[in-house]
Order: sequence, then C-alpha cells, then structure tokens
Amino acid sequence: MQEIIIAVIATLAVAVPVTYLLAVSYRKKVSEQKIGSAEEKAREIIDEAVKTAETKKREALLEVKEETIKSKNDLDREIRERRAEIQRNERRIVQKEENLDKKLESIEKREANFVAREEELSRQKTEITKLGEKRVQELERISGLTSEQAKEYLIKTIEEDVKLDTAKLIKELESQAKEEAGKKAKDYVVSAIQKCAADHVAETTISVVQLPNDEMKGRIIGREGRNIRTLETLTGVDLIIDDTPEAVILSGFDPIRREIARIALEKLIVDGRIHPARIEEMVEKAKKEVEVMIREEGEVATLEVGVHGIHPELVRLLGRMKFRTSYGQNALKHSIEVAQIAGLLAGEIGVDVRSAKRAGLLHDIGKSVDHEMEGSHIQIGVELCRKYKESPLIINAVEAHHGDVEPETLIACLVQAADTISAARPGARRETLETYSNRLKQLEDITDSFKGVEKSFAIQAGREIRVMVVPEQISDADMVLLARDISKQIESELEYPGQIKINLIRESRVVDYAK
Repeated sequence: MQEIIIAVIATLAVAVPVTYLLAVSYRKKVSEQKIGSAEEKAREIIDEAVKTAETKKREALLEVKEETIKSKNDLDREIRERRAEIQRNERRIVQKEENLDKKLESIEKREANFVAREEELSRQKTEITKLGEKRVQELERISGLTSEQAKEYLIKTIEEDVKLDTAKLIKELESQAKEEAGKKAKDYVVSAIQKCAADHVAETTISVVQLPNDEMKGRIIGREGRNIRTLETLTGVDLIIDDTPEAVILSGFDPIRREIARIALEKLIVDGRIHPARIEEMVEKAKKEVEVMIREEGEVATLEVGVHGIHPELVRLLGRMKFRTSYGQNALKHSIEVAQIAGLLAGEIGVDVRSAKRAGLLHDIGKSVDHEMEGSHIQIGVELCRKYKESPLIINAVEAHHGDVEPETLIACLVQAADTISAARPGARRETLETYSNRLKQLEDITDSFKGVEKSFAIQAGREIRVMVVPEQISDADMVLLARDISKQIESELEYPGQIKINLIRESRVVDYAK
C-alpha cells in the first residue's frame, strides 16, 4: 500500500513539473504567435499610414505649387498694370513739363517786353519832366514871376472875385428869402389861426354840488362827522360845508379826484342812503364812470382831429389829459388845438397832414402820467410813444417840440410852431394856477416818499396834507415821529405861505359778510 502511495506521489512529482513546463511552453508559443500577428498588423498600419502620408504630402505640394503659380500670375499682372500706369503718368508729366516750358518761355518774352516798355516810359517821363521844367522857366522868364508867386497871385485874384460874387449872391438870396419867408410864414400862421378856434376853459380847484335842501348838509356830515370823513378819506378831496345855501363845495387840486367825489356825492344825494358803506360803494362806481369818461374823451379827441390807428392805451392817456392843466390851459384841448394848427400848416407847405396832426395830438402825452412817473413830460412821452409802436417821425416830433433835441423833419418843426402858437395865444395860460398845482403835487410826492405811507391827499388849498398810513407798518408811537419827519422835509423842500397841517390817519378795518 505504501508503495502504491509512494508511486502515486512520485508520479505526481514528475507529472506536475512536466505539466507546468508544457503549459508554460504552450503559453509562450501562443504569445509569440499573437505578438507576431500584432507586429504584422502594425507593419501593415505603418505602411498604410506612410502611403497615406506620402499621398497627402504630394497633394499638399501640388496645392502649394498651384497657389504659388496663381500668386505669381497675379503679381505679374499687377506689376504689368503698375508699369502701364507709371508709363501713362510719365507721359503726362512729360507733357506737362513741355507745356510749362512753353508757358515759361512765353512769360519770359512778355517780361522782356514789359521791361522794354518800362524803360521807354521812364525815358518819356524824363523827357516830359524836362519839357515841363523848360516851360515853367520860359513862363517865369516871360512873366517875371516865379511859379509860386504866379500861383499865389492867381489864387488871390480868383478868391477876391469869388468872394465879391458870393457876397452879392448871398445878400440877394437873403433879402429875397427874408421877404418871401416872412410873408409866407405870416400867411400860413394867420390862415391856421383863423381856421382853428378852440375854447380853453380855465380849470379851477373847486367844484360845487347843488343840494335839494339844507337838511341834506347834516346827512352828508353824518353822526360825529363820520360820513364826511369817509368821503374825504376815500377821494382825497376836501368838502367845504358852510353857509352857502343848498350847495357843497369840493376842493382839491386834482380834477380827477374832484370829479370822482362830485359824481359819488350826487349819486348819494339822489339815493338818499348816506352812510360809510354806501359811500364806499358809490365812490367805486364813480371811479369806474370816470374811467369810462376818460376813454370816451380820448376817442372823441381822435375823431375830432381825424387821427386813427392810435393804440387804445394812448387813447386812454389822451382822455386823462382832460383833467390835466398846464399853466391853467386844459392839456387835452391844447393838444387838439396844436394838432389842428399843425395840420393846417402842413397843408399850406405841402407835407403829410395826417402825420402832422398825429404828432400834434401826441406831443404832450407825457403830461397824462408825469405825476406818476419820473422824468419830464417830454421823456415820458417819448417812452410811451416807443412803447406803443409810434413811428420815429412822431417820436422825434414829441422829443423836439421844446427844443430838447434837433428836429429831424418838417413835421417836428411844425409841431414846435403850433405848440408855441397855442400857448402864446392871449388868455390861453395862467401862471398862478400851474404854480399852485405844482406845489400841491410836490406836497403829496414828499409825503408818499416815506415808508409806511399808503396814500396822501393835499386838501384845504394846500394848507393841510392828509396821510393814510399802513397800520401793520406804522404803530401809534411811530406816527408821532413820522409826522415830525414829514413836516421837517416839507419845510426844507417847499416854499409856501403860512403853515401846513400834517394829519396822519391810522385805521384798521375788519369786513365780513352775513350770508
């Protein structure tokens, strides 16, 4: 048994190594076969790749050769075109050079001709100068005078002859002009004055309102004088209620204020209800009526003169001149008269009649607002005419009618003459009234210049100034100082007879309505 086991073990010991060696040999043989097959495939792939690479290389070389040939052909063509263009440019340049050479040759010929002519002219000029000197010498030898002496003698002789003839002509012309101008001027002026007859009512400083009975005076005065104080305060006019039967006198230098007070008082008398609230209502109505009246008066003035196309605001300002006086002469009637005279004079000498009338009517337009604006009535009038688009001709006539500037047209001269004729007419002006009105206006202007003054009215013929102050700005204590300052300034700036009462009023009102 043991022998069998040993034999099996020995067999196994021999069989196992042999089997292992056989297996190893088989695996090696299989591996070598696989390696040989892979190397063969690799050589086939490499051969294929080499063939493909050579094919692509040949194709790339062919493409490069074709591109090179194409580029070379394009370059050759471009070179040929450039050469052709260069040849054309060269031919043009050569042709231009030939033309320039020809022109240069022509210019040189002309320059040579000019030089020759210049030399000839210089020679002729020299000869002429010599001949002139010889002629002057010969004339000096014959006359026995030098050229300067002969020139002086000739000029002196001619001057004396011309002076004599000129003097005679000037004298004759002056004499003739004086005779004709004097005669024609007199004819024109006389004719114009005869054709224009204007009434000038001398304005006064009072208006009289008739009463139905003397009992109405007490109602106008009111309880403790409240009615009359309200009316005087609202209108700036002084009411004089004295022993004159059935009449109340309104005193004030401003005709517009007097007219407003007169209309308001007449309405109150007719209405019968006289109390402060009703007085205020009637004064407002009277102001509106006066404004309508002013506009209507301006329109009537333009129609009377025959001037159209004036700006509505200028027409309104003309209407205001109905209530303006100049040395006692009504400003509106004076302007109408100047317009008529200027138009008549223009017709006599043959210039534009309408323009002359227009200039005459507007020449004093500045007087309508000269108490509201700074400056003379001429400056204000010029500004108004410019503002409302009047022509330069009218503006010059307005500016020159007192000689402040030189008249630029005949119409401006005619307006000057017409203004002088109207003002110089006997009875047309009164110096005292104008001086009085100016003093009252200056009195109000001084008072209005103080801070805190709402409005002021000169009453009692200038013996009293009533001042309404703004209660929010002026206290009761300030009123004492303000009254003193006003009195001091009036004393320093105005000349007046007697004394002037400064009456300050500080009033606070509260108004409400029951609905």
